[in-house]
Amino acid sequence: MRVVLAEDSVLLREGLIRLLEEADCQVVAAVADGPGLIAAVGEHRPDVSVVDIRMPPTHTDEGLRAAVEVRRRQPGAKMLMLSQYVEVTYAGDLLADRAGGVGYLLKDRVADVDELTDALRRVAAGGTVLDPQVVAQLFAARRDPLASLTPREREVLGLMAEGRTNTAICARLVISEGAVEKHIGNIFAKLGLAPSQGDHRRVMAVLTYLRIGE
Repeated sequence: MRVVLAEDSVLLREGLIRLLEEADCQVVAAVADGPGLIAAVGEHRPDVSVVDIRMPPTHTDEGLRAAVEVRRRQPGAKMLMLSQYVEVTYAGDLLADRAGGVGYLLKDRVADVDELTDALRRVAAGGTVLDPQVVAQLFAARRDPLASLTPREREVLGLMAEGRTNTAICARLVISEGAVEKHIGNIFAKLGLAPSQGDHRRVMAVLTYLRIGE
């Protein structure tokens, strides 16, 4: 898997390069700011980019804004964002284009090579990956749209928001695939997500409780 890495801290950047190489990735470029990310993705067309949300000059959301610009220029470009903290609004901005192929992980999570590899593969395949802590805070911040969901349906939706497949949800909750499909169908119905050729309902289910793009 070919990766562009955007991280301004030299020590962390070198550490991430080693982790990515352990995950059988080829780091084709490693840059330190948003403009560097935009240029590197344009040049190398990687399978996925791993991007720190906070980069120079203000260390607020430069990495995120650069990632959004990359996806504007190259629709479908895959982005795995890293952050030291849970930023609900940043997760919302990342999901707003509804295109998939995005992820948001806390930096302390990437020390687990297996978890990092899994997230990279799912994002590169067009999935949506959210750190469990991000999902938990999103649910806590936006409960109203979920009022009609049962506890099990909220649990299933949380795993969907993490980017888990139906098979992975079955394994996590120790229930049958038929039960998962039934829960997901109930979630779609309760959130008013009718079948549509234009929108991916799994992504829309996450966007509904974030109240984005409506």
